Amino acid sequence: MAKTRFVWLSAVVLLFPLVGGLFSRALAGTPGGAEEIMRRSALVQFYSGNDMRAKVTMRLLSKEGGERVRELIMTRRNVKAGGDQKYFILFRQPADVRDMTFLVWKYPQRDSDRWLYIPSIKLVKRIAANDKRSSFVGSDFSYEDVSGRAAEEDNHTLLREEKYEGKELFVVKSIPKDGKSADFGYKVSWIDKGNFVLWKEEYYDKRGALFKVFTADEVKPIQGFPTTVKRTMKNVQTGHWSEAAYGEVKYNLGLAAGVFSERSLRNPPKELAR
Repeated sequence: MAKTRFVWLSAVVLLFPLVGGLFSRALAGTPGGAEEIMRRSALVQFYSGNDMRAKVTMRLLSKEGGERVRELIMTRRNVKAGGDQKYFILFRQPADVRDMTFLVWKYPQRDSDRWLYIPSIKLVKRIAANDKRSSFVGSDFSYEDVSGRAAEEDNHTLLREEKYEGKELFVVKSIPKDGKSADFGYKVSWIDKGNFVLWKEEYYDKRGALFKVFTADEVKPIQGFPTTVKRTMKNVQTGHWSEAAYGEVKYNLGLAAGVFSERSLRNPPKELAR
């Protein structure tokens, strides 16, 4: 049954470019359409394929010209199509974070489990639920940005449809149902009407001031899945921003469940070090 769900999900994502225009027009006019748009976008952004592996280079930049670089290997495995997932991240560079690992067991209907292993002090740290909004290894991406936020956690409103850099997009406003569950008061998302790729997202603080902006800088098809291979998150209040480039992206590798175990935190599987 699980395999059937995975095949179904992969087929849905692959068919988005073919039926997206017709489906999106119908979707916009249906009750609850905004939430469905966000749910479809999450499928594209976080659930493509049964699993995924990529080499990621993050550049952390300041308005003063400072730059720090992080290199890591990211893996992801879907446990349930559109639902539970597991992430495992192995840091490769720089030296002060080399061999640090990060594990996420994601449950859309409740708080996810997150662990961070710090090799310099041989400590496995459990990340509390309220820390999911904290900076991910000093970047402008939060832990939640890395593994995703469930559409059901917010109330969504379709504001309009518009063109952005030549693309036809939905513009959706999302307000957290539980204000304590998010570090933003609301966010506005620009989502492709054809393939549901998230092209831009603005985050507003609890006072209503813009404080963070996400942009998809390059999207290309990989194994039939629209994939954001370059992305930026900028804190407009501090002037600091982070860029993430995804290389050697591969889907449907058949990653073993054991890769995503607590044991792997201290002893990462050899295939991740390649």
